[in-house]
Amino acid sequence: MAIGDELSSLDFQSMIGGPLSAVVRAQAESAVTSVDFIKAVGFNTDDSGNVTDPVMVTFAYDKPVEETGQDGNTTIVPKKFELTVPFLTMLPIPFIRVEETTIDFNAKITSVQETSTTSSHGLNTELKAKAGWGWGSASLKVNYSYKRSTTSNSKVERTYSLAVHVRAVQDELPAGTERLLGILENVIQETPASASS
Repeated sequence: MAIGDELSSLDFQSMIGGPLSAVVRAQAESAVTSVDFIKAVGFNTDDSGNVTDPVMVTFAYDKPVEETGQDGNTTIVPKKFELTVPFLTMLPIPFIRVEETTIDFNAKITSVQETSTTSSHGLNTELKAKAGWGWGSASLKVNYSYKRSTTSNSKVERTYSLAVHVRAVQDELPAGTERLLGILENVIQETPASASS
């Protein structure tokens, strides 16, 4: 298979679409998590799980107050006050938005073909001679050998890597959530401790 054909057979739709679909699902889960956080932390619920009223936190503290006595003199006297605050207004509400997604795909295909040829030559000679009374004989024996071998190897290496970089940021609150927090901030009350009791 040619390298170009091998790359064209890759399923790029799944490689790119898969991470993008995962990012969309993560964004949806983040929104649901924000809603669950607001309901769980900021509001009381009844036995059926319905939201009833906001969770309120009351603080007691001393505050210097000017008092005018019967003699007309003004003095500063510490008095105890209570501050009732909706708990949700004191917390940062997590609202994460995926700002950027980068998909990096790298393919490295290396094709190596090796061919090696070896050859060897061999020559063996043997000479024999005999001599007698008046006659003689001689024999010559020669052996020659030739050997050649060829080996061919083909090797294809494939390396694929897929990197997905996701950058998420704390997004601005939706308009409805900002309005809810504005209404809850208007509920904040500061009352003298004696009046609240």
